[in-house]
Amino acid sequence: MPRLRILTWHIHGSYLYYLTQAQHEFFLPVKPGKPEGYGGRLGHFSWGDNVHDIAAEDVRHQNFDCILFQSRRNYLQDQYDILSPAQQQLPRLYLEHDPPREHPTDTQHVVNDSEVLLVHVTHFNNLMWDSGSTPTCVIEHGVKVPAGVGYTGDLAKGIVVANGLRSRGRRLGADLFDRVRQTVPLDLVGMDAESLGGLGEMPHGQLAQFQSRYRFFFHPVRYTSLGLAVCEAMMVGLPIVGFATTELATVVENGVSGYISTCVDQLIAQMQQLLADPALAQRLSKGARTQAQQRFNLDRFTRDWDAAFDRAMARQLAISS
Repeated sequence: MPRLRILTWHIHGSYLYYLTQAQHEFFLPVKPGKPEGYGGRLGHFSWGDNVHDIAAEDVRHQNFDCILFQSRRNYLQDQYDILSPAQQQLPRLYLEHDPPREHPTDTQHVVNDSEVLLVHVTHFNNLMWDSGSTPTCVIEHGVKVPAGVGYTGDLAKGIVVANGLRSRGRRLGADLFDRVRQTVPLDLVGMDAESLGGLGEMPHGQLAQFQSRYRFFFHPVRYTSLGLAVCEAMMVGLPIVGFATTELATVVENGVSGYISTCVDQLIAQMQQLLADPALAQRLSKGARTQAQQRFNLDRFTRDWDAAFDRAMARQLAISS
C-alpha cells in the first residue's frame, strides 16, 4: 500500500515503537514540558527515521493521510485543540489499548461513530466493550527481541515487569505480587519498581537480554489488556505464570508454555516446581517461544495494521463519493 502520513500521540511507548515498524511516516505532536500524549520520541527506544516530532501548534498546517487516536483525551479534547476542521474529517482510527474500566460488560465506548475504525488489541477487549455503531477490528500484538537473545533460565528466580505497579494497585495485582514474593523469589522491573523493593526501570533495548536468565515470568495482573511485556518474555522463551483472566487465558497453555489459574496457591506451587526443576522450565520455554513466534510475530502485526489503514482510507473514500 502507499506510504501514509499518520498523526498519532505518544500514549504507550512500547506499543508505539512496534507500531512504527510499519512502513509509514508517523508524526507525534509535542508540547513544552511534554504533558500526557505530547512527549514525542521520548523513552529508551530506537526510533526509526520514519518517526517525527512536530510542535503541536504546527499540526494544523501540515498534510496527513489519517489520524490515529489512542486515548479518550485524544478523541474528546486533543483533536479539537490541535487539528484543523479539515483534518478532523480525515480518515480516523481509534486504537483502544484497554478493556472497559467502569463495568466489564456494560460500558459504551467513547467512540460511537460509523466513520471511525475502532482497533482493539485483543479479542477479549472487543468482546467486552459496547462499541455501538462503530466498526471494529482486532490487531493482536506484535513484538521482536534482539537477534541472538534466548532463554537460559539459570537464575532461580521469577521476574515481574510492570510500570507503576504500586500506584496501579489491585487491578495490576500489587497485592498478589506482595503475597507471592513472601515464599517465591521475585525481582520487579519497571517504572517506580524501587518503591516496592524492585530493581527499577530497564531500557527497552536491554530488557530481553536481562530477563533471559530468569527461570520464569510472573504476571500478577487481575484485569487489564494483554501486556506487551508478556509477549516479549514469551518471545525470549520465558515460561509464563499468571492468572487465567482476560486475554491471557487464550495465550498460555498449562504445561506447554507456562501455567495459568485463578488460584494463587496453585500458581505459587507451580512457581516453586519451576524453581526446583530447570528441565521442566526448559521444556516450557520451548512452548512459550513457539507460541510467541506464531502468534505475536511482527510481520503479521504490520500487515494487520496496513489492512486497518487501508480499510479506514477506503471507508472514508466511499463516504465522500
